[in-house]
Amino acid sequence: MRRFCFAAIAISVALAALVLGSSAESVSIRGDYVEVRTASVFAGGCHFNGEVTTTGRDALMAWSVTSGKWNGVDLAGVRAIAVVTSDVNLSDSDAARRSEVIVDREASHAQAVAMVDALKTKYASSLGNVTAVLSAPISFDHTGKSYAVNSGRLASINVDAMPNDLCCKMPNLVWYSPLVSLSNRKVGYTTSAIYGGDNLATPWQRSGENSAFYGSFAF
Repeated sequence: MRRFCFAAIAISVALAALVLGSSAESVSIRGDYVEVRTASVFAGGCHFNGEVTTTGRDALMAWSVTSGKWNGVDLAGVRAIAVVTSDVNLSDSDAARRSEVIVDREASHAQAVAMVDALKTKYASSLGNVTAVLSAPISFDHTGKSYAVNSGRLASINVDAMPNDLCCKMPNLVWYSPLVSLSNRKVGYTTSAIYGGDNLATPWQRSGENSAFYGSFAF
């Protein structure tokens, strides 16, 4: 009986170690993230209802990896942008989506391939059908509570924190969820956001609205 108990304990410890090890390995990529939607994510009810059926069909998503590997490739320092579009508001998770991914030109070929594979694997439902992968210079500056992402004529994002963290004090006015699971998720004020490409959708730009999310991502 005692031998059986010792064996059961040993198995339990081994299983616990396996679970903990798997959990640790499952989170291998970390970094900063910001997204901008073509609709206010924090607004009064009337404003939200006026936009939900007419806009909010496009988004810019941007990642800056601070640490981690994917398929054995170190992605620290790699930056990427995804441009997402749909025929309806992106809050409809069942609607078909199309996207293109831009990877910073400074990334090596191996890093670019690994980054795109990671995004497709982890964010398949958010990205939908990835129709193109582009290489272009990307700058990603996160200073304090401000974000500035730029990829030349293709896309740019400038987001600041909302005054007094209103999104946290009035969560009932946050109508959407970010397209990426985030730690310390906050709503941001979009100073400007521009999609200037012509491969995926009609070029668009937004400014002066609470249409952004930002925080830390990990997978």
